Amino acid sequence: QVQLVESGGGLVQPGGSLRLSCAASGRIFKINDMGWYRQAPGKQREFVAVVTSGGTTNYAESVKGRFTISRDNAKTTVNLQMNSLKPEDTAVYYCNIATVYERTYWGQGTQVTVSS
Repeated sequence: QVQLVESGGGLVQPGGSLRLSCAASGRIFKINDMGWYRQAPGKQREFVAVVTSGGTTNYAESVKGRFTISRDNAKTTVNLQMNSLKPEDTAVYYCNIATVYERTYWGQGTQVTVSS
């Protein structure tokens, strides 16, 4: 059974940095997109960033220039480097892996809190 496990969340001051990682246990065949989403209290889950199997990246406007997504296909991991963090980045962050067969896997989420 495949599980995605996120790590790297925590409490950071505004302007600080965090690096989130997501590793898959178990074999996932024909991975397509790997990405990150987030959900703030009282809000719907929203897209943050994605990296395709070809290496193309796409970001939400709110994080462009501050966040960088990367993937390691050999290790089935996806990372999110978050710089210049703002209080509005506070949320639970979820990693997502989608296959070419349109099957989607989600992690359990990791809390990121940006506060002074």
